[in-house]
Amino acid sequence: MRADRLVSLVLLLRQHGRLSATALARELEVSPRTVLRDIEALSAAGVPVYAERGRHGGFALLPGFRTELTGLSHDEALALLVAGSRRGAQAFGLGPALASAMRKVVDALPESQRATAAGAAQRLLVEPETDLLARRLTAEEVPDTVVAEIRRAVFAGHRLRIRYAAVDRAPTWRTVDPIGLVTVRGQGYLLATRSGADRTYRLSRVLAARELDQPAQRPDRVDLDRIWQERSTRFRSGGDQVTVVLRLDPARREQLAGTALTVVADAPDKLDELGQSDAPDAPDEADEPDGDGRVRLRVTFQDAQHAEWALWRLGRHAEALAPQWLRDSLRDRAAAITAHYGTPPEAPPDGRDESGAAG
Repeated sequence: MRADRLVSLVLLLRQHGRLSATALARELEVSPRTVLRDIEALSAAGVPVYAERGRHGGFALLPGFRTELTGLSHDEALALLVAGSRRGAQAFGLGPALASAMRKVVDALPESQRATAAGAAQRLLVEPETDLLARRLTAEEVPDTVVAEIRRAVFAGHRLRIRYAAVDRAPTWRTVDPIGLVTVRGQGYLLATRSGADRTYRLSRVLAARELDQPAQRPDRVDLDRIWQERSTRFRSGGDQVTVVLRLDPARREQLAGTALTVVADAPDKLDELGQSDAPDAPDEADEPDGDGRVRLRVTFQDAQHAEWALWRLGRHAEALAPQWLRDSLRDRAAAITAHYGTPPEAPPDGRDESGAAG
């Protein structure tokens, strides 16, 4: 639309100061002749655009020109206001800055959009602190001074000195070359290299940080999404992973997928690889419901403890077919719980019965 193009033209001139018709045409993906017509339209509308001739000439706005018009449509303004509620900014210590920016966005909107956009934003809630079962979705706390120092080093391209507390290890100081910051479900991560090797640090485990004057050894351009995907893949394929064949209620597949590393349909002959060729009730076809409506899946977990925890959470909705040690472990745990609750509890010390009434 021409109106959007005119707004973009004004914003380009405000950001760059002076641009030629050719440069504006390239940015707006139109012809130089169209740019000239747009300049005339802006001038007619009262926007103070002037031309400078010569080798380094072009079009510019009069110094100090400012317009209330931001170029934001109603939906664009609404998207920014909703984004202000996301928890990612909190992970990077940018919560107050984001809130301030949102106030400025609202203030800059034309009066006709200000009330409707703000009112519509109140009707949308993004990533609340608890889910429907009142389970708290905890965002990790990182001291503002620490995350601010990390953020400065990332943006400035400087090396970073951090005191990091890895799991089950004493905190140590490390010098790293920061690449970027990532937030996943309220948890922040620093992507970096150390002595040329890839490293990923959880921000909540950084106890102290100091930006150094030395330039970081890193490429000028970076694709954080690609790097994160690669590191995630390496993480999932490392460690003492455990592969489990199980029968699952299809309604619980999403719950399982939320904890497992991988979930794929399984074929009956795969049980032989895990030493469980005579597993009970093996269906004839992979990922097809058997007699009681369950499907058989081949699932990978990070380690044995992870596998046992995930299967225990699923309870009667899942049955581990292999490996045998996992079946034995779940059976022993269930037997221990049954024995624990198989006898009546001891009488309360005040002599009251189980209902709380005095005897």
